[in-house]
Amino acid sequence: MDEQKARHRFYLPVDECHQLYIEEYGAHDGIPVVVLHGGPGAGISRKHVETFDPSAFRVVTFDQRGAGRSVPSASLHDNTTDALIADIEAIREKLGIDRWLVAGGSWGSCLALAYGEAHPERCLGFRLHGIFLGGQEDIDWWFHGARSIFPDQWEEFASFVPEEERADLLAAYYRRLTSGNAHEEVAAALSLRGFSAKTQTFLPDPGHVAALMEPTAALAVARLFTHYCVNGAFLEPGQLLRDIDRIRHLPCEIVQGRYDTVTPMLSAWRLHRAWPEAGFSIVTEANHQSTKGPLFDELKAATERLRKRMTPITPKEGEYA
Repeated sequence: MDEQKARHRFYLPVDECHQLYIEEYGAHDGIPVVVLHGGPGAGISRKHVETFDPSAFRVVTFDQRGAGRSVPSASLHDNTTDALIADIEAIREKLGIDRWLVAGGSWGSCLALAYGEAHPERCLGFRLHGIFLGGQEDIDWWFHGARSIFPDQWEEFASFVPEEERADLLAAYYRRLTSGNAHEEVAAALSLRGFSAKTQTFLPDPGHVAALMEPTAALAVARLFTHYCVNGAFLEPGQLLRDIDRIRHLPCEIVQGRYDTVTPMLSAWRLHRAWPEAGFSIVTEANHQSTKGPLFDELKAATERLRKRMTPITPKEGEYA
């Protein structure tokens, strides 16, 4: 469908420090859905809004704390998973929505699960992709495991820090991203974001890489991403799979690129095994990028499957409901 235009934009103060930037799309009387962006820190993706039919859905999306147009930018102050869950609830209450579909990819899938398990009574269902469970294995893969597929890009990424620090790239980058030295922080952010951008597309895409290298946005992603990784996504080990029974009764579609090298398919497979009732789609010719190509198309198809489950079927004349 054609690119949608937001019908409502506003800021919502959620504490003495943070104001969230929020956008609404689609039909006011449509099925409510909240779209949770990745990163952490990546900000609103309007392409993900396009995976929802504007005549059928009321789409709410927002920049999480420290991300996008939310202020202050790149702030780590009171920036935790529990705080983000509380923010989602504040937005829902502000908009007068009782229950909504929860959609998220990458970090957004992690946050969607955490929110759903905290507030299952507020969820209609879930659409998840690029599954990230926030565990140490997920984090270690990103900083070190991806070297097995992208040794050239990883070597450039690792060479940003001295050799003696390369055994723990997360710690090395986090120190620089929180050093208070503006030049050092931006340089580290661009190095980290560059590695991320070069390793998330199925085929090389220089335009995609260039689009992700704006310094202010890169700093927000890099600082918040490492902040959440250092703190284990502010979750207990194995928490999301342990508590999956709280939401297993709700409809869900899980979509995963087979060759996702950012959030490898093993995490999606584990979620699938823990939640066998959920729809599970593997997109063969896809990596992590979900804003175009086969993965984008499958997200739209997954949305339609969910819509059919949530919209009552009106019987034809002469039939009984």
